[in-house]
Order: sequence, then structure tokens, then C-alpha cells
Amino acid sequence: MMQDTLMVLGIESSCDETAAAVVRLSGEGVEVLSDRVASQIEEHALYGGVVPEIAARAHADRIDGLITLALEDAGLDVAELSGVAATAGPGLIGGVMVGLSAAKGIALGAGLPFVAVNHLEGHALSPRLSGELPFPYLLLLVSGGHCQFIAVNGLGDYQRMGSTIDDAAGEAFDKTAKLLGLPAPGGPAIEREARTGDPTAIRFPRPLLDRPGLDMSFSGLKTAVRREVQSQDMNPQRLADVCASFQRAVTDCLVEKSRRAMQLFAGGGPENLAFVVAGGVAANAVLRAELEAAAAELGYAFQAPPQKWCTDNAAMIALAGAERLRAGLASPLDAPARPRWPLDEESAAANPVYGAGLKGAKA
Repeated sequence: MMQDTLMVLGIESSCDETAAAVVRLSGEGVEVLSDRVASQIEEHALYGGVVPEIAARAHADRIDGLITLALEDAGLDVAELSGVAATAGPGLIGGVMVGLSAAKGIALGAGLPFVAVNHLEGHALSPRLSGELPFPYLLLLVSGGHCQFIAVNGLGDYQRMGSTIDDAAGEAFDKTAKLLGLPAPGGPAIEREARTGDPTAIRFPRPLLDRPGLDMSFSGLKTAVRREVQSQDMNPQRLADVCASFQRAVTDCLVEKSRRAMQLFAGGGPENLAFVVAGGVAANAVLRAELEAAAAELGYAFQAPPQKWCTDNAAMIALAGAERLRAGLASPLDAPARPRWPLDEESAAANPVYGAGLKGAKA
């Protein structure tokens, strides 16, 4: 499908945010015409984490209304759309099925092209929502479900350079916050507490920094925090110090591995080097500032989406759908919902970072 201007409705429901957005893609660039997100923080607060069954029901309750609002905000009828895109994975399968079914129903009923979008591709392309970013570029995708370095060579052309071998950084933030009795979402809660803490108060481990390569590990950090919490009574200052020291450890790991990734990527020969950070953890101000400084030191242009597009959102899904439609890459209506869907399937098959069995809903 080739059009000068594409208007695409995007739907995102892979975890605990229900979202719908409309994006216009034209020769003049990208314009987000509407962007609606409904959080489920209150529904899951009692449980200290996302409950898949509750998430799926909340998506089902909200999806129709959000789609209607997104179209109203954009001033469009369904008939004026060029296509419909939805996250087809990876994610919590019940939620993915809700958004995917809604998108397929709209596409079938209106006779529109449909695009099944990999959630990771949405994050990979999300910096292009706010400005021109030519291929190739180096991406650090760091969120609650994912933590990996990806060479983004072009649309649909992604090479995984390194990944966490256990927990994602965002998952480590969330679980550490729960351990410390802080509210969800854990990342922002720890960042707030860390502002009044001493990041040198506790020397937490920096996993895998003594080994070559770009793979990461954050599971052991949670264990170290647990031992620290059990060793002494907590008070407000102690809590702030633990948060600041934990945040410092995660930042050190991600910054050092990013330096290695940038040095490796530069050896591949791109002329205009760009280092992109996306995903919810990219909203952390301390991490973002240090990654930007490292990029500048190594001759990279640093780019990250605005904070509203760092976390899960439908604008990035709409953009991924629009770019795929522009390239003639529509999906069949029987495209499945996928709890796991690596962006670089060849690397995932040849060198899986996880063993057999369930290792997290979005791994």
C-alpha cells in the first residue's frame, strides 16, 4: 500500500496500560493527532504488581471508549483511516488479545488494512515520533519487560547486540520498590526517594561488569537489597540511601554497557552516529543524564522520546503500523497474539538468553 499521507489508528494493550492513538505519516514527517492512555495503577495497587486477569478485564472494559475518544480527538471517522495497527506481542496474552481483537474487528468492518505490530518495534521506532531520526541507530530498550541493545538498521531490520540474562532493569526497580514497601510503579517511586539519599552509602554489586560483552543481569541486585533491608532497621534516611545506592548500581551497569555498545556499533561504519534510549526506565532523570553524557563523549547524537512516549503508548504502535503500511507490509487478519516475540528472531533462535520454560510474560 503506497499513499502520500497515511492516517493510522494504533492500539496498545500489552501490559497494564490501555491506549489508542492516531498518527499521520506524510512526506512532511510524523504528527500525533491523538494519544489516549488509561492506566491501571489503582486496579493493581493492592497486589504490588500487575495481575494478568485483572489487566485483561480492564482492557476489555476500556478499549472501545478509548478508541472512540482517540478518533474524536483526531477529528476523524473510521472511514477516513488508512489502516489499523495493534500490538500483537510480546506481552500478557489476555491483554494482547483484547487490543488485537478490537483492531481486527475495526479493520474487517471498515475494509481497512491491518498491521500486527511487535511491541518492541514500537519502542524501537518511538523516537521518530518527535523528530527525524534516520536509520541506522543504536537503541537501548530499557523497560519493565525488556532490557537489550539493538542495532536498528531499518524498518524490520534489527540486530540484538546484548540483553539481560534474567530480569529487565524496570522489573528490578518494580520488585525492589515492592520489597521496600514503596507504591507502584516502582521506578518513579525509587527515583523520588533517591533524591534525598546518598548513592555511595551502600556498595551494591554491579553484575557482569567484570565480564566482556553486552549482556546484563539485575536479579542479584534485588537479592542484595533484600539482605541490606534485613540487616538493619529501616528509617526514612536509610530508605532514601538504599534507593539512591540501588539506582546508582543500575545506572552504572547500564552506562558502562552502553559505552561498550557504542564503541562496538561505531565499528560497524555508520557515518552519523545516534544513540537512542527508549522504554519506561528511560524516563529516569539520573540515568538519562549519564547516558547523554556518555553519548556525547563518544561522538554520538543522543535521542530519547518525550517521557509520555517512553512508557507503553499507542502512538508508537500507530507509527510502526504506518511505516509498515507505507512499505507495503500489511498483516493478515489471522495474525496471532504472541506472549513472546523477539525483535531479532534469528539471534533469539541461535543464541537465546533465556532457557526453556516461562521466564516472564514479555521476555
